[in-house]
Amino acid sequence: MKQKLLSLGLSLALVLGLAAGCAPKAGLEESPAPETSSPVAETPPAETVAPYQTIRLGLLNGPTGMGAAKLLADSDAAFAQAEEGTYDTTEGTFFHYELTLGSDPSTDIVPKLNNGELDIAAVPTNLAATLYNKAGSIRLLALNTLGVLHILENGDTVHSMADLGGKTIYSINQGTNTEYVLNYLLEESGLTPGEDVTIEWKTSEEVTALMASGGIDLCMLPVPAATSVMMQNADVRDAIDLNDVWQDVGAAGTFTMGCMVARSDFVEEHPEAVDAFLTEYAASIAYVNEHPEEAAALIEQYGIVPKAAVAKAAIPQANMVCLTGDELKGISDYYEVLYAADPTSIGGAIPDDNFYYIP
Repeated sequence: MKQKLLSLGLSLALVLGLAAGCAPKAGLEESPAPETSSPVAETPPAETVAPYQTIRLGLLNGPTGMGAAKLLADSDAAFAQAEEGTYDTTEGTFFHYELTLGSDPSTDIVPKLNNGELDIAAVPTNLAATLYNKAGSIRLLALNTLGVLHILENGDTVHSMADLGGKTIYSINQGTNTEYVLNYLLEESGLTPGEDVTIEWKTSEEVTALMASGGIDLCMLPVPAATSVMMQNADVRDAIDLNDVWQDVGAAGTFTMGCMVARSDFVEEHPEAVDAFLTEYAASIAYVNEHPEEAAALIEQYGIVPKAAVAKAAIPQANMVCLTGDELKGISDYYEVLYAADPTSIGGAIPDDNFYYIP
């Protein structure tokens, strides 16, 4: 009898022990055991997750986007290594830039900034001031593009702004720096826009195609669109560089067309990400300026400019810079000019000091 009780007790202990061993442990996800013919399955080492953070970056086609090409390439290379598990984690955290590329800032970039889909974005400088004046929801991080506007002629009759009297000029980007600067320089040259000079506003694609095909004789385009036209039509010449006119009329400040902004809440919550971006962005712009051939291939790869040959030819004229910190306040003189010409061009007021991101 004792032996039966002992056998029953051992059997019960064995069953309970097996049940306890098979029960899932608290706090861990249950995963099925791998099927294997080996008596003992080795547990693989835990997968190393690369320490990266995602920054949602908005760029525009053309010079305001060109300078970021190397930054994007380096970020994507690190991200690919992270996905493959080959990223060297001793390098520390890196930032992966999730790109949104657009051609019209008012439709492709601004709505996404406003609803939080973008963290950092390239926009025209006058639009940056307007956004700040409307809600104070953005901060200016960097000035990235100086003057890149050129008046092109299929002919040889225009050599100064005064020569535009009585003519029709085709242009793009109405409602941005392009319109306000053109109007200001025409008026400073003694011409009234809409009366002495007719301005036809069209898309970049339309003006580029018309000028390259000889369908129109006079247009104003920024680099690299202007570069592309002259490469396609040898009869088109660079008649006027608006940087020269800006200086000739004695305009205050530096003619500055493009900048980088960030959502105010992103700056407040992630200052380390903003500072890292500015460091990487400055290095990227320096690389693009110093290595035009290699950079041009990257610019084409990311669709910022359709053809590498155009990008390479445009880089020396693209006036790409990276002005940050206290240097940002230098744009206030430029804003004064725009405000005097048309207060609505910058949202009705000169931005106050809180507009500038100065760590």
